[in-house]
Amino acid sequence: MQRFWLGSMLVALSAAASAGEVTDARLLDAAQDKGNWLTYSRDYSNQRFSPLAQINTDNAKRLVPRWIYQSGVSSTFQASPIVADGVMYVSLPFNHVVALDAKTGTQLWRYEHKRRTQKMCCGPANRGVAVAYGKVFIGTVDARLIALDAKSGKPVWDANLVEDLESETERTEQLAKDDPLRKQQVTGSTGVGANMAPMVFNGKVIIGITGVGFGLHLDSDRPGAPIGAVIGIAGQSQRAGFYAAFDATTGKRVWQFDSTPEQGWEGNFVTATPDGAPLERDIAREKASLAQYRDAWKRGGGSAWTTPAIDAERGLIYLGIGNPSPQMDDMTRPGDNLYTVSLVALDIETGKLKWHFQQVPHDMWGYDVASPPVLFDAEHNGKRVPAVGHASKTGWFYALDRVTGSLLFKSEAFVPHANTFKRPTTQGIEIAPGAAGGASWSPVSLDARSGIAYIAALHMPTRYTVKEIPAHEGKAALSYTTLEPVSGPTWGTLSALDLRNQGKIKWQVKTQQPLIGGVLATAGNVLFVGEGDGHFNAFDARSGERLWQFNCGAGVNAPPVTYEIDGEQYVVVAAGGSQIFGYRQGESLLAFALPR
Repeated sequence: MQRFWLGSMLVALSAAASAGEVTDARLLDAAQDKGNWLTYSRDYSNQRFSPLAQINTDNAKRLVPRWIYQSGVSSTFQASPIVADGVMYVSLPFNHVVALDAKTGTQLWRYEHKRRTQKMCCGPANRGVAVAYGKVFIGTVDARLIALDAKSGKPVWDANLVEDLESETERTEQLAKDDPLRKQQVTGSTGVGANMAPMVFNGKVIIGITGVGFGLHLDSDRPGAPIGAVIGIAGQSQRAGFYAAFDATTGKRVWQFDSTPEQGWEGNFVTATPDGAPLERDIAREKASLAQYRDAWKRGGGSAWTTPAIDAERGLIYLGIGNPSPQMDDMTRPGDNLYTVSLVALDIETGKLKWHFQQVPHDMWGYDVASPPVLFDAEHNGKRVPAVGHASKTGWFYALDRVTGSLLFKSEAFVPHANTFKRPTTQGIEIAPGAAGGASWSPVSLDARSGIAYIAALHMPTRYTVKEIPAHEGKAALSYTTLEPVSGPTWGTLSALDLRNQGKIKWQVKTQQPLIGGVLATAGNVLFVGEGDGHFNAFDARSGERLWQFNCGAGVNAPPVTYEIDGEQYVVVAAGGSQIFGYRQGESLLAFALPR
């Protein structure tokens, strides 16, 4: 046994030593690099499609576990690994990072993160690292961007995303002392952190912050159940969100794009979404209160939940921006609240705005642009158009002209809808998709050969209620909005959308539990997706037929990846569950392959 362990370690150390540096040229050519997985979604297009075909529809049923890595951190695990030249780089919950031998799962090094505050706005999850220039980059729950040495895991530089973190994390939304919800356990509040996987391009590391206008999350009163309620309170927000680029060598900030601009943030007070859906807005009240809340942009929200897509040829980067702040409650933020709930295109060298597409102006429902945008070529009016698509929390896939931002088409709805853009009421109103999704942060996969996009989504209706506490004991009246789960059936959908036919649904599979985590498609016509009950599944990409299933022992709520070593194709996924959805938590990373 000792001889075997020493042999494994020597092989692992040899793999680490032989790993080549990930350069700009390699990142630009990542789509053609069959064996590796070099960025969050494999390449700058975010298509999350692999040309590997050793695992196919004929043999997928024979898949077996090849290795399992136990991280020792049992918590919400959402990371998508990076694989470069036989070495796998994975971010763990609470921002620990490990490098593994991708063939054996043997640990090569481990970085233990020490937070500068124990408070976290948005939980311990991290969605991945970026690897380039001999470094591993990670954004942290305590609002830092850290560069580690790729061969040793030792810190190279450490940059604060915000400086005065304590003041940012101290604030917690408060309920009136006589409100029964006050007695519940609080699991989240306004603050600042980062959980998206960074993106590297031309010497820069791009990342954004989360937690601005996160709202107040209350625990469920049942162990293992989803979150109990979300509270939005007028005037309780802290700041606006942003994306920023940092010099990969020094950690110096190069540019910053604020989620809400100082000028023009109120927009045009539109009464419908860009695709024509009517919005229930009190425009007269909003305009009347504009002078009172002229500086609302400073606290405007707009978290960065998602890893961008990059069009290197055009020098554009495509960002998703989250909900405005305060969440749901709109009394102190008149106007359209630009650029929240928008897909935004920036000049990647300067961070200057090129265009924006606001999916939901003046959002009151939590319809963040949360899933990573994806680049593809669309057919429009008989012409091939470079497009950027987004699977939204509103339950539609939007396809936009990549250069102008104009809407090319909106897909069929891939989840049910009910009162989608209705205002919360004092009696309470059931809304779907609501804040949970549609498509939440889960990345899509797109097969450019067929023009099919594969989307993991969820049906979880929520009840929105406006609560009013009258003035008493010398205290002013308080109004706030609650969002609570609706008792009734919930489920997930795995949908194949034909982007060559205006996003029509080609097939759809309904799953017992809501889907959160993401999809992987391969040239073997196999789709991989996990479920919260611990099942990791392979489906036929052409029909939706389930080919294989394996129970991983904890919720599989992370995006799978695939790679090749010594002629063997591996599929790897994290199994650590999701606390906010009530899925069983765990600590494992599992690799699957065909039997030898």
